[in-house]
Amino acid sequence: MVVVMEERASEEQVQHVIAQLVEKGFDIHRSTGQLRSVLGAVGGNRSFDTRLIEVMDGVHEVLRITEPYKLASRTFKPERSAVSFDEFRVGGDEVIVMAGPCSVETEEQIAAAAAAVKKAGAKILRGGAFKPRSSPYSFQGLGEDGLRMMRAAADAEGLKVVSEVMDVSQIELVVGYADILQVGARNMQNYTLLRELGKARTPVLLKRGIAATIEEWLLSAEYVLAGGNTDVILCERGIRTFESYTRNTLDISAIPVIQKLSHLPIIADPSHGTGLRDKVAPMARAAIAAGADGLIIEVHPDPDHALSDGAQSIFPLQFDRLMAELRIIAPAIGRSICLEPVARRGWGA
Repeated sequence: MVVVMEERASEEQVQHVIAQLVEKGFDIHRSTGQLRSVLGAVGGNRSFDTRLIEVMDGVHEVLRITEPYKLASRTFKPERSAVSFDEFRVGGDEVIVMAGPCSVETEEQIAAAAAAVKKAGAKILRGGAFKPRSSPYSFQGLGEDGLRMMRAAADAEGLKVVSEVMDVSQIELVVGYADILQVGARNMQNYTLLRELGKARTPVLLKRGIAATIEEWLLSAEYVLAGGNTDVILCERGIRTFESYTRNTLDISAIPVIQKLSHLPIIADPSHGTGLRDKVAPMARAAIAAGADGLIIEVHPDPDHALSDGAQSIFPLQFDRLMAELRIIAPAIGRSICLEPVARRGWGA
């Protein structure tokens, strides 16, 4: 249920409504817009008579939400959300690009990757220190050493860090190094992990599960939001279909669908979405044209010798070319994307 307050409702009136809803067994999540306060009431009794709230002073209207996801819906928050960092926002007018290797391998490798993606215009360094691999014999990541290397490389270039957390026991460790906590496709429905991330105050990047519907994906986001963490970024990373030519099928249509159903920002992952280096740039361009708020792309200084996912990692020169193409596409749909690469500011060729 959503309670929309009147434009001139006083704080006292808002708090009185909240108190009445809490008394009836609801958990309340408040969203304050430019004109109105909106109260999301979760739980309670399904047979609750909404007229008891409608007649209270300061209440404009009460809406029952048919979607099972309440806090992630546009009904709860009609205007779009953005996750803010020091100098940029994911979900604002600027398209934000996250880039880096699949896995942190060495100090030299992650430093070279950070320098390359920064030069091309990325704002966030991606890289895995804990890697959920299909085979137990594959490279599993460097753990805290990898996080330490990535943090140092990002700080040297003025980048933020996004890295995956696989288990509740890793949250505190990863929070110490990363600016965004990534939940991978295999963990999208790890509800214990999602609940704990809801208690964190570090932004969460939630990837779509390999066979998840859009509703299931939004319900997973709901777990994080219900815990009090409102900084959630959705990531379309491809789903498993009957097609076997590409690693996954990148669902570009999910981007406008999510933007209609939810206020949360959404980015795309063309690297996992295709699994093929030469398909990354075309799908990245398509995602931005479809309205994605950003991209997360695997870039490796020597992908042919990468310890994981080298076939879907692009070379720095390919990434540089892609960023130049995106600077042409973004303005056509009313967006911008790092118009001044590092090289133009005299920070290196």
